Formats: sequence, C-alpha cells, structure tokens
Amino acid sequence: MSTTRHELLHAFDLLLGPERFKDYGPNGLQVEGRTKVRKIVSGVTASRALIEAAIRADADAIFVHHGLFWRGQDARIVGWMKQRLGLLLGDDVNLFAYHLPLDAHPELGNNAQLGLKLGFAAHAGSAGRFGEQELGFLGARTDGGSYPDAKALAAHAEQVLGRPVTLVETPSRAIKNVAWCTGGAQGYFEAAIAAGADAFITGEISEPQAHYARETGVAYLACGHHATERYGAPAVAAHVAAQLGLQHEFIDIDNPA
Repeated sequence: MSTTRHELLHAFDLLLGPERFKDYGPNGLQVEGRTKVRKIVSGVTASRALIEAAIRADADAIFVHHGLFWRGQDARIVGWMKQRLGLLLGDDVNLFAYHLPLDAHPELGNNAQLGLKLGFAAHAGSAGRFGEQELGFLGARTDGGSYPDAKALAAHAEQVLGRPVTLVETPSRAIKNVAWCTGGAQGYFEAAIAAGADAFITGEISEPQAHYARETGVAYLACGHHATERYGAPAVAAHVAAQLGLQHEFIDIDNPA
C-alpha cells in the first residue's frame, strides 16, 4: 500500500500538533521528495549516515527528531549540509522532522517512551508535567515501588539504556518521585526540583547542575542525549505507518553522546 506525501504530513501534524509549540526550527516536512510514499525509515537525527541507510532501505520518507534546519544556523548550503541535501534531493526522499512536538506527545513521544522503557508512569493531569511548555514528565514506578537510593536508579538506567550514566550523588535517600526530560534538558533541572522530584533523568549535564544536585539533595542522572531519544521517532512512525498501511523501519545510527 502507499499514500501521498501530503496525506503523510497531515497524519504526522494531526498526531503531534506542531502548531502548539514554540520551537527551535521548522516542524513537519523539511525536504520535499517524491509524491508517493510506501516506506518510512525513522531515526533520531538526519545525519548523512541515516540518509544513506534509508536510501539503501528503499525509503520514500525519513522521519526524525533532529532535522536539518535550526534557528540561527549558517544558511549556506555547503559542506555537510550540501552532502545531506544532495542525497535527499538526488534520491527524491522526503524528510519529516518534529522536535519539541515529538518530545511532548503523551503516549508516543520521547518522554513517554523513555518512561515506558524505564518503568515509570507520569502522574495524572498537570501533576505529571513541569517546565517550559510542560515538556518535562514527573511520575513514579509503575509497580508502585521506589529505589533505595540514586545508585540503584542509575544502575537500572544503565541496564535499560545500555550505556554508562553520569550520576551526581546526593545524601542517601529513597527515590520515589522521578522527573525526566530527554535530550539536552539540563535547563529543566530547577523546575524538576521545584516540582518535588527526588531524582531527575535527562540526556546531558552542564556545570551548574552538579552544584544544584548537591545543594538540594535531588539526584541528577545524565543518561546520554541520543540514548534517551531513541524511542519516540520509531513509536510515532510505526503508529502512522500502521494507520496508513505503510512499511516502516527504524535505523539506529550509533552515537556516544
């Protein structure tokens, strides 16, 4: 089965509601390719490696979290940008990218899917969200339990995500209320503290967060930008592909970040 580029864009927009977000770049169709779409390849970032892999997989469309265009970037089509665009345009492949809308979707987004992988569920209603544009999730273990301390939580995250975790330890305390926001959300830590979290999980850490953690007693876990954002794109793309009767394949390009 197949659909059109326009119908696919409409399905993504209807699901993710990009008009509701103030974002750092354009959400939706970033590069126009062929009209007829039979197969979607999803991935985290529109890197040259992903584009090449999608072309080898006979994709008509690529769906990613990190697209090609960002506010304030160099607008010249040179170097790596020329190479990526050249591949997309040369093979007539559509590129769809959704940044904050993909983070925020309550069931299929990056935050919801990371919570599912780690065994957390957000609290009901507004109590389960925090931070700018309510992108952060706040919740607890789905089994009703808690972790004896932050080290136990970090060990669990390392096992699930398959990579080392940077943990800023705090005085030993049970971890019951967990806040999380994928990717480069270190700036949300203060909001997580204010929301009552015992620990905060995100992708990256900057210099100030270590001090905030030690001074407030709220544990900080940096689990990797890419590692925390591997789950939303395939969840959304698979959902829409099933809805429209399309093929879907997730291609994970390894990234140590």
